[in-house]
Amino acid sequence: MTDNFERFDMARPPIRTRWYLRPLTYLLSISDVLAHNTKINYEGTKDLKPPFLMLSNHNAFMDFKVLTKAIYPRRANYVVAIDGFIGREWLLRNVGCICKRKFTSDVTLVRQLARVVENGDIAVVYPEARYSLCGTTAVLPEALGKLCKMLKVPVATFICHGHHVNSPFWNLHPRGIKPTEADFKLLYTPEQLAELSVDEINAGLVQAFQYDDFAWLRDKGLEMHYDKRAEGLEKVLYQCPDCGTEYEMSSEDNLLTCNHCGKQWEMAPNGQLRAVNGSTRFSHVPDWYEWERANVRAEVEAGTYSTGEIPVDVRSLPNSKKFIPLGKGTMVHDMNGFRVSVKDLLGKEYKMDIPVPSAYSVHIEYNYLGKWGDCVDLNTLTDTWYTYPKVPGCVPPGGALENLDWTPRCAVTKMALATEELYFAYRRSIGKPCKPGLA
Repeated sequence: MTDNFERFDMARPPIRTRWYLRPLTYLLSISDVLAHNTKINYEGTKDLKPPFLMLSNHNAFMDFKVLTKAIYPRRANYVVAIDGFIGREWLLRNVGCICKRKFTSDVTLVRQLARVVENGDIAVVYPEARYSLCGTTAVLPEALGKLCKMLKVPVATFICHGHHVNSPFWNLHPRGIKPTEADFKLLYTPEQLAELSVDEINAGLVQAFQYDDFAWLRDKGLEMHYDKRAEGLEKVLYQCPDCGTEYEMSSEDNLLTCNHCGKQWEMAPNGQLRAVNGSTRFSHVPDWYEWERANVRAEVEAGTYSTGEIPVDVRSLPNSKKFIPLGKGTMVHDMNGFRVSVKDLLGKEYKMDIPVPSAYSVHIEYNYLGKWGDCVDLNTLTDTWYTYPKVPGCVPPGGALENLDWTPRCAVTKMALATEELYFAYRRSIGKPCKPGLA
């Protein structure tokens, strides 16, 4: 591991939002809320006083802005991934952010959240821990119910609608969706939490987190105002449902194309897909995505899932200062989990292994920061590796590919799906299968 680098101080107590920054966070948020004519639906929360735990879904950066509007002027602390702190740790700490490395079991975070409610403030958590890939619910951690029961404060949910279809993770260009909505609901009182079991609490959380942004857009009769609305969608829909070929999808303007069989789909302004030639198997993006998941699940159940050995570039984020280029190496994702090996310019070797039982999901990025390409974000409690496959389909436009004649194609989306399906299979193998919607 990268032994000599300074580590982020995860145990530093959370700072209550500085009084002089609270109006600033509101002012930085309200313009987007007004531009999208966002409607906030309050259900038992209009006059809810802190302390309480607030659980929000996660589709775009606008989630933070609408939530800030909903709770102002109440004071809150927010759980934020470490990459959000890069170059601005002082500011984020002082507006109340708490650092987390994604998809790690971190007892320190539980202590931090307990401190927040002891301070009489709102503890804001995004339990899906990543932007949704297609505007639907991601898996929730099973420990969430235990956290709710332990904190013994009201639990509210904040579910936003329209943020994914306005600025999807696979192409962030805004689409002018308005009005957007958010449902701010009191889910549990402390008295209810005391009476309910952890399983019952989790079941209620899963139910509260059911959402589908593409269905919401269609059913509301709203439209995307953008003439390149399909561009980037091949990052999520990487497998052709007509010929079954993986990694040969491409997009341009409003068209999605399989370069293997020639099948094309057009994305309508309401987000639905229509085959240009032949029948339309999937008109709804999340249905196509779940079909891909089922195919990955079949590989896992057959014991055949593997990316093979993939060449990668690795950047480490041990602290909030900047990414540190570690060097070039290889990555394998298979039935045993992730294994990454990389050497720096001096020939020193670093390794990171993420076995299946230790990660129920994984964070991915598409063309991170607009220049570095697709990546898989792998975490331990002390380090974060942004791992960039140097293969067709994962590098930015114009990016150089090495050994193109032999490198495999891949999709970081498939790795994300496989991480979850491998974990679910592991849980079944030890006689502790995950409940629907939980990991």
